[in-house]
Amino acid sequence: MSKDGLASDPLFWVVAAATLAVLVILSVGIGGFAKGGEFNRKHANKIMRWRIAAQAVAVALILLFVWLRRGG
Repeated sequence: MSKDGLASDPLFWVVAAATLAVLVILSVGIGGFAKGGEFNRKHANKIMRWRIAAQAVAVALILLFVWLRRGG
């Protein structure tokens, strides 16, 4: 399929959004860890759990996307 076909696939954009969400959560976690202090003590574990959950969803969506693109 051409690039236009990929960009018009709604699942592609869902996968891209999920991947971007993981990146944002990871950045917040790394930023909090680097800064330290009260924010890190209070929220580090919660942010890590959110990242793991978002990453699991993103990986599942990527696998679904690949499976569907190969003919399912």
